[in-house]
Amino acid sequence: MATNRLLEIKQFGQSIWMDNLTRDIVKSGELKDMVENKGICGITSNPAIFEKAIAGNVIYDADIEAGINAKLPIYKIYESLIFDDIRNACDILRPIYDSSEGLDGYVSIEVPPTIAHDTEATIKEARRYYQEIGRDNVMVKIPGTSSGLPAVEQVISEGINVNVTLLFSVDSYIESAWAYIRGLEKRAAEGKDISKIASVASFFLSRIDSNIDGKIDAKLKGIDDASLSAKLTAVKGKVAIANAKIAYQEYKKIVTSDRWKALSAKGANVQRLLWASTGTKDPSYSDVMYVDELVGPDTVNTLPPSTIEACADHCDVDNRVETKVDEAYQLIKSLKDPDINIDIDKVMEELLVDGIDKFVKPFESLMSSLEDKVSNLSPV
Repeated sequence: MATNRLLEIKQFGQSIWMDNLTRDIVKSGELKDMVENKGICGITSNPAIFEKAIAGNVIYDADIEAGINAKLPIYKIYESLIFDDIRNACDILRPIYDSSEGLDGYVSIEVPPTIAHDTEATIKEARRYYQEIGRDNVMVKIPGTSSGLPAVEQVISEGINVNVTLLFSVDSYIESAWAYIRGLEKRAAEGKDISKIASVASFFLSRIDSNIDGKIDAKLKGIDDASLSAKLTAVKGKVAIANAKIAYQEYKKIVTSDRWKALSAKGANVQRLLWASTGTKDPSYSDVMYVDELVGPDTVNTLPPSTIEACADHCDVDNRVETKVDEAYQLIKSLKDPDINIDIDKVMEELLVDGIDKFVKPFESLMSSLEDKVSNLSPV
């Protein structure tokens, strides 16, 4: 039998989660098989994934009809579908949650992306999702925006697990880590247990390279200076991994701080960096480059199904998250070189705005396709 390289990754302290949740994989037993035999120990979902899963799939029709008969509004029908999928996935992953003592075995669900800029609404929905889903191993996804981070702090203090999502810049990651710490400190100050709370900081990768590569390609057009061309080309496909390696160095500083040590002494779990958006977009790059280069302790990598298969087959597994760190800092610094001239802060802002939009659009599209389904399935 061929070696499954995903299982090797675990030995380096990294957990592999799957970035795809559909009722099909729950009902068919595929998810159970991946958890029991293939090294998958968590799952993430988002509005884009749910849109693909629900639109045009008859597997949900009976539940949609039940929602129509119960005279539920469209949004409540949507929630009844996804909450069921999340609960069932949580149950499949529960043995992992128990055996890892709450380190893994989580299923992430995003609060509605339409409230990304509303702190109070985010807090309210995170509480409601956590209560209604009713599983210890559910993790509520909250965007790491200026409005999302105060919500992260508050719901962590209430004992709700959080996946801070849409982190692109190292600064945003640092802010999300401190929001987690402040939430734990607040809870500890109230004399409550902090040992059962988990959080990940979802740091996005391929979208960064896609954005920067596009800018480099535009600059390369019409350049006939070979050395300038080489300087620009050297940056392509390298920024996301360099950025992630720098974020990991910041993680190490945070977990050696006195504030963290005080929480750790009370049983707190570290907020792990989770590498997200790890499917390679450029076919000329290795299909597992966002896995191979970022294996390391206290991290998670969430992979789409195609990357899971590719990695199981041919990942080159080694502890690399702390290799070539000086080069990573140099590469990010080189973006300011007048010949390259890419404003990375501006790129990160663009990506965050675009990231929210990439979830709002499929969410709205899903609501609209659900409306169509409801009209087709409703008795005349």
